[in-house]
Amino acid sequence: MQADFLDAHLRHWDDAEQLLHAQRWANADHLYGFAAECGLKRLMLAFGMPYDPVKNRPQNEKDRRHADEVWTRFESYRSGSVLGAGYVPAIVGNPFSQWTASQRYAHHSNFDQTRANGHRAGAEAVRTLVLKAQQEGLF
Repeated sequence: MQADFLDAHLRHWDDAEQLLHAQRWANADHLYGFAAECGLKRLMLAFGMPYDPVKNRPQNEKDRRHADEVWTRFESYRSGSVLGAGYVPAIVGNPFSQWTASQRYAHHSNFDQTRANGHRAGAEAVRTLVLKAQQEGLF
């Protein structure tokens, strides 16, 4: 299947929101991370991230990371692009520094509303940038 970072961003965001409202903190938290990752990768493409269409992935191995690491990669593409000047996230630091893809194996009791809300804020900051990029015709 061909990667579609924009669709994945929107889908993970919507599902995370439903899970948050159902108080299913673990899966909401997990999907907020993936929503942010996918949104950032779509923006990174717009800011010049090289992509291998044959292998269907970013060319640079450093760009094949999850939310906890892709935040830094996004900043390097954003700051290195003329187009990226207006796309500074409205959140200080990496809100996913304590998030890992491997949390999918963790027991649900390790998650709570506070944790999920923190990652929601990070994903929402990305969502705002994605919506702005769509409105401005960046993609």
